[in-house]
Amino acid sequence: MSEASHGLGGLKYDPRKKERPQELNVFLALVVIVVAFELIGRLFLGDSFLFNTRENVDTLFNNQRLSIIILQVSIVGIIALGVTQVIITGGIDLSSGSIVGVTAMVTMSFAQTAMVNGNPNPKAIFGEGLMDLPILVPVLVGLACGLAAGFINGALIAYTRIPPFIATLGMMVTARGAAKWWSKGNPISFPTEQYAAIGQGMNPVLIFMALAILFHCVMTYTRYGKHCYAIGSNEAAARMSGINVNAHKVLVYTIAGMLAALAAVVLSSRNLTAQAGMGVMYELDAIAMAVIGGVSLAGGRGSILGTVLGALIFGVIISGFTFLKLDAYYQEMVKGVIIVAAVVLDQWRQRGRVRG
Repeated sequence: MSEASHGLGGLKYDPRKKERPQELNVFLALVVIVVAFELIGRLFLGDSFLFNTRENVDTLFNNQRLSIIILQVSIVGIIALGVTQVIITGGIDLSSGSIVGVTAMVTMSFAQTAMVNGNPNPKAIFGEGLMDLPILVPVLVGLACGLAAGFINGALIAYTRIPPFIATLGMMVTARGAAKWWSKGNPISFPTEQYAAIGQGMNPVLIFMALAILFHCVMTYTRYGKHCYAIGSNEAAARMSGINVNAHKVLVYTIAGMLAALAAVVLSSRNLTAQAGMGVMYELDAIAMAVIGGVSLAGGRGSILGTVLGALIFGVIISGFTFLKLDAYYQEMVKGVIIVAAVVLDQWRQRGRVRG
């Protein structure tokens, strides 16, 4: 018996229409992609993508490649956690990459050391009184920078009714210009040892995973998460149910701005320098990670877990093309195809739910 009565009004429950969790579909896609690169490597290169083939290394997996995969997506993944929340509410954020750029410049200015190899810092932005500061100072300055940018985004969207695309596009251009203006386009270098330690080793991965666990719990079990999904599903109904939609939107964009700023702190710390061009295209990579992970651009659907899996798919694809020795410009073209394909897939999912 394929159908059974359920509820009132003659509604029917059809078990054939029961969908698998979207995260499971994303995980299966990740497995398929890994297997594909493994087969291509063994058939055409005589090498393994996933497993260790060096006789002088006693490990089953290629730990170096696995580390690179997760490291190269962890910083953008931090941004994607904030972008995910924005998209779930039915919005979009195009400014996160530029926020990374301006925050990196400002933060590194407050993280500089006074002496370099016994000589005064040649890249000094401020005087000695603002050098060799405790690590908490540049980190808090950076987070405040991202908070301010995110708050402006949210306030414009919530209280002036400007479409999120336009509001965050304006912030994207403004923040990038501010990053270039801050030091007249010159890079800022020579941070303190404490600040430099933030982004070294596997610390970016640990920070990304800790934040992913935190926001997974927040989006799943708290009122904040429930309000995000309610606003993205039906904003008018959310207002009718008593949710302060405007205030919540401001909060969501503020959190996204702070996460972009934190990514800037980790990135500048890892590179030991800050440049105005940092973070270019990061916003599109973050959106792609979220959409690949099952977050609907229409709002109301998606999860942090899905975004983490989407980030891993992104990292595997980039690492896979490097493994196949394809040039960097091919990788850029493939990333563009991935972004478009992810949006097309999202549209198909939406149409399938409407027909269902």
